[in-house]
Amino acid sequence: MTTDIRFGIGRHLQDSAARWPDRVALVDGGRSWTYAQFAETVSRAACAFMALNLPRFARVATYMNKSIENAVAIYAASAAGLIIVPINPKLKPRQVEHILRDSAASVLITTAHRFRELEAEVDLGDIHRVVTGPAWNTWLQTGDRRRLHDFVESDAAAILYTSGSTGMPKGVILSHRNLTASAESVAMYFELTEADVALALLPLSFDAGLSLVTAAVSKGSRVVLLDYLRAQEAVTLCAREKATVILGVPPLWSQLAAAQWGSSGESVRLFANTGGHMYRKLLTSLRGIFLNAKPYLMYGLTEAFRAAYLDPSQVDVRPDSVGKPIPNADLLVLREDGTPCAPGEEGELVQRGPLVAQGYWNDPVRTAQRFRTYLNPLSPGLLPERAVWSGDIFKTDSEGFLYFVGRRDEMIKSSGYRMSPTEIETAIQAAAGVKEVAVFGLPDEELGEVPVAAIVAAENAPLRLDSVLEHCRRVLPNYMVPRLMEVPELPRSPNGKIDRAGMRMSLLSVRTEVAA
Repeated sequence: MTTDIRFGIGRHLQDSAARWPDRVALVDGGRSWTYAQFAETVSRAACAFMALNLPRFARVATYMNKSIENAVAIYAASAAGLIIVPINPKLKPRQVEHILRDSAASVLITTAHRFRELEAEVDLGDIHRVVTGPAWNTWLQTGDRRRLHDFVESDAAAILYTSGSTGMPKGVILSHRNLTASAESVAMYFELTEADVALALLPLSFDAGLSLVTAAVSKGSRVVLLDYLRAQEAVTLCAREKATVILGVPPLWSQLAAAQWGSSGESVRLFANTGGHMYRKLLTSLRGIFLNAKPYLMYGLTEAFRAAYLDPSQVDVRPDSVGKPIPNADLLVLREDGTPCAPGEEGELVQRGPLVAQGYWNDPVRTAQRFRTYLNPLSPGLLPERAVWSGDIFKTDSEGFLYFVGRRDEMIKSSGYRMSPTEIETAIQAAAGVKEVAVFGLPDEELGEVPVAAIVAAENAPLRLDSVLEHCRRVLPNYMVPRLMEVPELPRSPNGKIDRAGMRMSLLSVRTEVAA
């Protein structure tokens, strides 16, 4: 990169390009880019952003599959002192429109196909559009070697959108320091080197997917980008590229475990799981595939990127634990009054340190609820610091290993995604024949939880669950599409609220079969 960058993930890329210019950095289908190519293109893209006369902290949204262009946009926006907003390619136009409007994005980078889909359903207004393909190459030539925006490590660098408890996705603000601290921490406990080949299967809009890429780039590793469709594609790519590192979520691992591997997994030295508990049967299957690999079982939240991992040496000793804090993070299990819980005592998990996000975009109320000041009793005389209250209930054992107990809110976590019952309910309420609906999560061995919708039929209209299901598939991402059941009425609490927890417990106790 010709423009010197002092901080951020752009600094990581610049250092790797200087040290290993001819080493392959990115593999995307039939394309392979060296670190020198990657860094030079990021520099061109950063200057092209500046040619749009974007102010400091302008938001740049990407809505595309995992690709070299997506990685370039993320690093270029960071280098230019802008804020990247990677949008999950699984989201439908309604969710994409919300994110674009909520973030007030100035630029949208997408593919021609996705642009046509959006334009047919969404008013994009006067947002700058950059479409990949020939137009992308032309756009890269629009910038000159101009000065980029100055920024400091504490400035906002990214907004990652995650499902909100009250409906549409909410944006989590990450600083440049958050991004670099996450990359450095993951690289440290994964023990990444320039010899590693990371198979990137998770979306770059997902904190774990993004941090794997930034960690690998910080160490000069090769990143193999794959838009995951079929398990056998991943197997073939793993063998061809001799992948050493794979990160996934339980549903993805279940699909990979069912594929035909043969000796294709022998190059893998570690496989890591996040986004939900990995059951022992699945873990055993994966160990039989990746004979030379160590399993890393992890826990994290978007509000702090990564949080904990279980050292591979402890997997058989404490298979139900999420381990201990990752490097450069501190995790506390606290009572309601803020005092530390004793071993075995349940409390809320609180994280402090440089990985803790800045708060929620445009939402000071929820930011104040989750991101609070914390005064460390072990450091008397110091000023209070910012920490994040996870909303997750944990306990520790006598040796300090952490165990997940449950969640305080009504969020559902399935396939590694947190989803809002309210958002799913809103979508179903628009379907014909629906009077009322309540959505809640039920345990599932493969997915962690599955969303289930209990529907009350309207008095004067027939309710057809197959039609409601088809409606859900049109307006919701696949991972949000619930299983459906018809009920005569919804149970309510004494204050009149729908009793989702009661419905959930009732179904668990009688093991009612829910229609798929």
